[in-house]
Amino acid sequence: MDDSLVHVILCTIGSSGDVHPFVGLGRVLRRRGYRVTVITAGYFRRLVEEAGLEFVDPLPESDFREMIRNPRIWHPIHGARTIIDLAIRPLLEPVYRSILDHQTPGRTLVGGSSLAFGARVAQEAQGIPLVSVHLSPMLFRSDFEGPRLPVLPVHRGPAWFRRLQWQLVDGVSDRAICPWLNEFRGRLGLPPVRGVFREWMHSPLGLVAMFPEWFAPRQRDWPPQTRLAGFPLYSEEGVVEPSADVVRFIEAGPPPLVFTPGSANVYGRDFFLAAAEACLRLGRRGLLLTRFPEQVPTSLPDGVRHVDFVPFRWLLARSALLAHHGGIGSMSQALAAGVPQVIMPMGFDQCDNAARIERLGVGKSLPPKRFRGPAVAEMIRGLLDDSAVATRCRDVAARLADADGLELACDAIEAAWAGR
Repeated sequence: MDDSLVHVILCTIGSSGDVHPFVGLGRVLRRRGYRVTVITAGYFRRLVEEAGLEFVDPLPESDFREMIRNPRIWHPIHGARTIIDLAIRPLLEPVYRSILDHQTPGRTLVGGSSLAFGARVAQEAQGIPLVSVHLSPMLFRSDFEGPRLPVLPVHRGPAWFRRLQWQLVDGVSDRAICPWLNEFRGRLGLPPVRGVFREWMHSPLGLVAMFPEWFAPRQRDWPPQTRLAGFPLYSEEGVVEPSADVVRFIEAGPPPLVFTPGSANVYGRDFFLAAAEACLRLGRRGLLLTRFPEQVPTSLPDGVRHVDFVPFRWLLARSALLAHHGGIGSMSQALAAGVPQVIMPMGFDQCDNAARIERLGVGKSLPPKRFRGPAVAEMIRGLLDDSAVATRCRDVAARLADADGLELACDAIEAAWAGR
């Protein structure tokens, strides 16, 4: 390896929606002349290496597959605690050690996702520069215009009421995280911390928000080092190409409806049953996307197909609508393609993303208990028949046509390196 190059280590914890943006960042940084290493779950080794980036695995593929099969991940209340117990806590020290083992001393900058706590500890313990990269507005609390959380109404009511709820969030999250985080910090000679999600998780060196200002306006109580970049519109382009079979299907008829419950969701059978019934009721073609085919109905209506994966930029430009779980990656790709959205939010940032889509007038949401064939069909029909929705979709897509969130984010990363 050329140790004269600046070495950017990108650490990300999560599913494809969390990993894709960092692979996209890595591809841009590599084109700019940096050496790039990605630290993430072994499940994504092929993607990272075929994208031309170095790969480090702190979580074996078998452990990742076991983790996503825990049904509590998708619970609106218990999901966050489950992710803490199954992913964030076990990966704290492995991510920290991986950074130390693979850094180029004096020439390394780390870009860490929201949950890559090991990268934040490496910054404090070893002085390795870190830029925090947050994909969702939900990570930015505010007493003014706050995000939607799955349970608490921190987005409405008087300021004192919102502050009280944020204090509750801090109390619950700190009790779940601080004991084991501070135990590890103590072994490294670091003092204990509090307010993990309030302040500590944001690197003081730099904080990149991967969404545009018009989608989530900057609030005056956000961290001052925040720099808004734009959506990281990358979904395996240059690594995965549409199959000849998918191309033939797309070309054989009208643009299909596309359905996905999330790349890591292995409990999407009811979602796909509703999708298939909605297509049948509407007389529309459909594509059901999942790499876990066991959840797809064995018998599908004519014109409805299952495929493992198709890069969204290519697919959604040739589709009529996207129905999905509300992940910000899927959501932003649909915005860029100018297609309406039906969202079934389950937890995490999905409720906030769904609310923002509804405010933009480009889609609607249904809770999981109401996501059934007749209701989904009715909602899709209403969106596709509404000329005002089509106009708003085109307007939003035009906003994104000349924007490159990955390039802007890399500009911010380079600026942080220069100002370290």
